[in-house]
Amino acid sequence: MPDHPEIYRSQAEQYEALVSREDYQGNLLPALQKITPFNNKRVVEFGAGTGRLTTQIAPLARSIQAYDISQHMLDLAAQKLTQSGLTNWHIQTADHRSIPATDHSAEVILSGWSVCYVVVDHPQSWQAEIDKVLAEMDRILVPGGKIILIETLGTGFEQPTPPDHLVEYYAYLESQGFSRSWVRTDYRFENIEIARDLSKFFFGEPMLEKIVSDARGITLPECTGIWSK
Repeated sequence: MPDHPEIYRSQAEQYEALVSREDYQGNLLPALQKITPFNNKRVVEFGAGTGRLTTQIAPLARSIQAYDISQHMLDLAAQKLTQSGLTNWHIQTADHRSIPATDHSAEVILSGWSVCYVVVDHPQSWQAEIDKVLAEMDRILVPGGKIILIETLGTGFEQPTPPDHLVEYYAYLESQGFSRSWVRTDYRFENIEIARDLSKFFFGEPMLEKIVSDARGITLPECTGIWSK
């Protein structure tokens, strides 16, 4: 199995090489904008990683404060944001359950593929830990603001197929008032060697059989869930 904590600690460049190839169809941002326009909004992002969402939202938002537990990942995000020429961003290391943002300072709270690790890291007490994350989001959000959580609904699948270990977490979000939608965010690769190397790096050997080579090119299907309230 891939060591995801080690990836987040020390392999940001290879991680970025993978995630930069996701959503080649460009489906995700329009789906997010349909939930709530980001234009001129104050955004706080939980689990920014290498800035895959941050760099898409920053050109639209009034400001974006992006947090992640890994400084290694944030260093790459900062590099990308600096190169963009934008100045409306701030990044800082922080745990999801203790974000150094002021009360009622965000009109949108966004988290992509990140809150799920609270479940993974606390298999016996995940619900209590998720409650802490949601409470922190509620504290930071302005009245009437929007929370958007993005998580996988199945890598290698063309229809939503949530990972077994996250099914209860997703159901819990919906019990807390979140609505779910989903989009395809397939990966596309330049050649089969890159597809195999990057897929194995993050998803492991079994994912190699899910790679598709057809008229669309070399792709790995991905279903992405969006929970919002």
